[in-house]
Amino acid sequence: MKKADFHVHTNYSDGVFTPEKIVDTALDAGLEAVALTDHDNVLSYDVANNYLKSIGRENELEIIQGVEINTLYKNYEVHILGYFMDTNNADFQKLIKNQQEARVNQTREIIELLDKKENIKISFDSILAQVAKGGSIGRPHIAKAITSAGGTDNVMEAYSKYINDDSPVYVQRKTVSPQDAVEIIYDAGGVPVIAHPHDIDIAESLIKDLMSYGLRGIEAYHRKHSPAVVEYFSSMAEKLGLIVTGGSDFHAPNILNGQILLGKHFIPEWIYDKLVQEKKRLDMA
Repeated sequence: MKKADFHVHTNYSDGVFTPEKIVDTALDAGLEAVALTDHDNVLSYDVANNYLKSIGRENELEIIQGVEINTLYKNYEVHILGYFMDTNNADFQKLIKNQQEARVNQTREIIELLDKKENIKISFDSILAQVAKGGSIGRPHIAKAITSAGGTDNVMEAYSKYINDDSPVYVQRKTVSPQDAVEIIYDAGGVPVIAHPHDIDIAESLIKDLMSYGLRGIEAYHRKHSPAVVEYFSSMAEKLGLIVTGGSDFHAPNILNGQILLGKHFIPEWIYDKLVQEKKRLDMA
């Protein structure tokens, strides 16, 4: 058993910390394992591991290869987490490449519409500069660029006015289905898990459908999930024969109480063992 956090973002997607800062923060929080799960991106893993070795503390912290794939299903945004997959797998690499291209295309289209319809001028480079080289750009970065350009007073206003399906300048990303994401992660030797399912009101029927594509877990423990929600999805996982995972879904320090949310001890230590056991089971299948 290990103290762990299985849902962490870096500046290779929409997190604010570098992989190195995540490592330092995880060590300070007393974590023994952390999964880097950037959106549609796996570049932070090697950076974090190399840094961990450079400071001579690789025996204190395990970095787990993870990813969070953004998918669309019947107008629902469904996030699929993957753990321990072979990132050199050809289909997985193609998935990541296609997801990155979709992000770039969406961003360029939104920039053009902002200029034409709202006279808000932002550059693609101003968005690209917000992530590490090769990182995943997305809505948070567009919202910040809008605010920096004076289009809104704050990021929340940018979201409410421009970064939503009802906005005339918003373009929905042409992304993969959750079924395809699960299947590709599974076929690449990974453990596919549905992220924060409380966000999806068709979660139960979708989870049952995704199981036929290789879904192996439910993220029952999440900072947005109440104890009742944790119990609900934990019971569902047990009934369906799936594992339970959890994580802080860390993006940035919790400004409200001055605390670092990464490593908050609401994730049971046994989750690490279940995840590792599931990976071993899949490898033997």
